[in-house]
Order: sequence, then structure tokens, then C-alpha cells
Amino acid sequence: MAVLLPVADAQQRLIALAPSVDVETVPLAQAHGRWAATEIVALRTQPDADLSAMDGYAIRFDDMPGPWQVTGESAAGHGFDQAVGAGQAVRIFTGAPLPAGSDTVMVQEEARRDGAVLHLAGEGPRHHGRNVRRRGLDFAEGDMLIAAGARLTPQRLALAGVAGHATLPVRRRVRVAYAATGDELVEPGTPLAPGQLPETNRLMLAAQLAGLPVELIDLGILPDRAEILEAAFRSVDADLLVTTGGASVGDHDLVRPALEAAGATIDFWRIALRPGKPMMAGRLGKAVLLGLPGNPVSAFVTTQLFVRPLVAHLSGAARPFPEPRIVTAGEALSANDHRTDYLRGTLVDGRAFASTIQDSSMLRTLARADCLILRDPHAPAVERGAPVAILDIA
Repeated sequence: MAVLLPVADAQQRLIALAPSVDVETVPLAQAHGRWAATEIVALRTQPDADLSAMDGYAIRFDDMPGPWQVTGESAAGHGFDQAVGAGQAVRIFTGAPLPAGSDTVMVQEEARRDGAVLHLAGEGPRHHGRNVRRRGLDFAEGDMLIAAGARLTPQRLALAGVAGHATLPVRRRVRVAYAATGDELVEPGTPLAPGQLPETNRLMLAAQLAGLPVELIDLGILPDRAEILEAAFRSVDADLLVTTGGASVGDHDLVRPALEAAGATIDFWRIALRPGKPMMAGRLGKAVLLGLPGNPVSAFVTTQLFVRPLVAHLSGAARPFPEPRIVTAGEALSANDHRTDYLRGTLVDGRAFASTIQDSSMLRTLARADCLILRDPHAPAVERGAPVAILDIA
């Protein structure tokens, strides 16, 4: 029996097949979900002045406990342009710049106005600098704010914008060509002849890649004809080619020979993985190729473990692979064999339960799952209540 490649080794070999794609600069609004191609450094200081954190009055702390003469007002975007002297106060609002000479903000709930005279009506600020956001509290010009390879989330985009960036350097969108293979496959909704099956791996793959920076190229359903497969593969112009089906060793499994006839080189094939053992990877011209199994659960799991991480890597992600988290086993799990097993499961109050039937053709079971329970090769049995690793998929 041929030695199967461990999952972690297959993932690393896959990443080694291709560098990240080229860098482009895009407006902030187009950078969501991409990965930073370089470190993002602050172009300005935030806040760029001492600001009030509350509505109230700007005073000199040494003038406590008052009274004070109110001499003006400071609002966001409309600061008070004079200095605050001894015994003076300035009405101030949240986000407004602290007037020169003042060093503390007394909140309005602890103040009482008698015309232009301000009196202390509560305990007042307890120390110098109370209720003031100091210049540079968030960051200073030149600070590194976002690491290269970090995902550009909404909050990181907001940070970049406040830091003075209108555009950001990212990797261009990854061109992903994908196809399903098999004479038995037809589009969903098509009247079925005996032996035919609705093809859903393509739409599932496209949905799994939603939210990633990709340009999808649907090659459709390719029949089990060597010349048609070879011609389709030769015409691919993409960074990544993904096929489903036809990657095993049967007489009608023609994907590998057709790929090789089109000029592909296979780097590895057959992984110590359940489901998804017959997955293969290699290169076809400038494209990385992934041949996924045709069984829908196997196609789903290998997309989670290999296709999505490869897209993330090509897009410049520093950490492209999904990271397991630890939960509690809701039931006992038996010992595992030599393959890494990803059991379809559900989470209930932080406890993971494996689906009763784990057949790789069962989409109903997959549709009900919200996690994959990770079982390492030769993992011992797990008792109910013991820790277990999962990957979230919902």
C-alpha cells in the first residue's frame, strides 16, 4: 500500500507551489477582506491634540475648588483660541480640543452655572488631567498599526483611514478556474435521466470562496472524455485551477491523465485524510491545480483545508490555514486509525457532537453540521466531557 501524505505536510507542500500574486493599490472601500501587502504605518498622530473625553468645563486643576469665570466655549472642529488663565474655565464638549492653559475637564454633572460664574456642585475631578484624551493616546505618526499579511477587517480599515490612508497596498484578486467532471452530472433543476445526478460541487465551492478576494471562472461540467478534458485544461488562464471528481484510479477517472497531457506536473496525490483521501495537487503552467474528490462532503472538507487556505496564501495572508479551537466532547469518540479524520458535528452549549453517519456522500448530514471535529492519526478514544479540537464551518 502506498504511503499517504499527512495533512500538515500536504498543506505545506501546497503553499510551496506558488508565491503570492502581484500587489496593487486600492481605495479603502475596496480593501475589505483582502490582506495587507505591506506594513501599514500611521501617517499622522491620533488624537493630534489633547481632547476632552466628556462634556463639561476645561479648567486648571490647581484652581480647584473654584469658583471660575467662564470665558468661552470649545467644540469639536471649533476650538477656543485663547488661553485659560487662573480662575477661568471654558465650556467644552466631547472631542473638542483642550484650550491652552487648561489641563483638566470637570464634567457638567458636577458643575453649577450662575451666569458666567461656575461653581463646583459635586466632588469634581480627583486628579490633574482627568477626562482628557492626551495627544497620541491612540497612536503616533510612524507607529506600525497593521502587520503585513493581516486581514483587512472593517475595524482595521477604519484604523487605516484615521491614520491618514486613503488607499492600501493589497494583492490583486486571485483568478480561480473551477470545473466538475463526470458524464452523470447535470445542472440542478434539469430533468434527470436514469443514472444522472444534479451537480452541486461548483456552487458549493463558489459559496465557500465568497468573501475571499477572488475572480471566479466557471468552466462548467466537463464530460468523461480525455480530449475534451485536455482541451479545457490547456485553455485555463488562472492562478488556481480546481476540479472535482475523476481524481481516483478507476477506468473513468480521467482528470489526472488529462492534466498531465495538458502539461501539468503532479506534486502529490492521496492524503491521509478522511474524507478527501484522493485529492491531488500540482501545477499547470502558471496555475496551481487542485483535484478534489467528487463526493460532496470530501469536496467541502478539502476546500476548507486546502482551497481556501491556498487562496489566502496567494492573497498574502500571513496565517492562511484554519486554526482549530478546543471545546468539550458531548459524547464519547472512538480511537482513530492512520488518517486524520474530520467528523461532521454540531455544537450544543459548547459541546461537540459527531453526526451519527459520516458517509462522504451525505449532504444532509453536512448541511446540519456547524463544525468539523478533528481527530488526529492514531488518536486514542475520547471520553464524554474531554477536550476535543474543532474547526468552525457555519
